[in-house]
Amino acid sequence: MDRLATFASSNEHKLRELQHLLPGWELELLGAATFPPEEGDSYYENARAKALFGRGLADPERWVLGEDSGVEIEALGGGPGVRSARWAAGEEAERALAELRGVEGEGRRARYVCELVAFSPEGTEHRGTGTLEGRIAGEPRGTAGFGFDPVFVPEGEERTVAELGNEWKRDNSHRAKAARALLAGLG
Repeated sequence: MDRLATFASSNEHKLRELQHLLPGWELELLGAATFPPEEGDSYYENARAKALFGRGLADPERWVLGEDSGVEIEALGGGPGVRSARWAAGEEAERALAELRGVEGEGRRARYVCELVAFSPEGTEHRGTGTLEGRIAGEPRGTAGFGFDPVFVPEGEERTVAELGNEWKRDNSHRAKAARALLAGLG
């Protein structure tokens, strides 16, 4: 039987990824006009706040899932980090390249981080964390994905996530790793 869940987000891209990553889950977006601001100091705090917000609006018989993710860039002192979603509002790749102009080598190291928090209908909290190590490319490449994907080159790869494509991303991304950790924790 499917696990019915409400995803406390308005992000269709993330919903599609999670539908693939959480087999046996039937996900729907939370129909909220606005969401609480992401004011936490960690991905976990933001994901948990979203899930708690969703818990207050969703059908009490459904699970509720909150997610927060971002990219941490070495030369930016780990930024934009938990502020990634607000950092460049749709121009993430362009801003990252502008901020890294003249930076080479280790300064271009980066990692994607994702935190998932799920509350069962009974209120039990479960979580999963995933990371994807890599570096920021010198220019945007590829057409798949969104956000930083055109400039993020995963460790061991030469192509960006946007070049590797959505199938690769669904199996290897920080979100995929967080979903596997969440499912493993559920047993």
